[in-house]
Amino acid sequence: MTKRQTPSRPASKTPVSPPAPSLVIERVQTGVRLEKRILKVLKGLAELTDLSLGDLLEGIVLHAFDGKAPFRPETLQKIAELKRIYGLDLDARASHRLRESAPAGKHEEK
Repeated sequence: MTKRQTPSRPASKTPVSPPAPSLVIERVQTGVRLEKRILKVLKGLAELTDLSLGDLLEGIVLHAFDGKAPFRPETLQKIAELKRIYGLDLDARASHRLRESAPAGKHEEK
């Protein structure tokens, strides 16, 4: 029995775009408070995509400001797995409805 040889494919003639130039910006430190499991998922996604947490958040926000989806289907699959791992059962319907529990030792006023 002989192996069938696969013909080699010719090189693609589609021109490759040069990388976009870097943009010089000023960043500031912020003390944003986030839901604990959301932060875990974001940190996990930043690690998987080899981005800093700040770079990931900037990308998400810039896409949202332009009305564009920030993630491809394969990234959404990774996010779903991270949500499962970290027990994040919140979705967009929870937006603007989250409130913090009272700190330990303090009781919430009614």
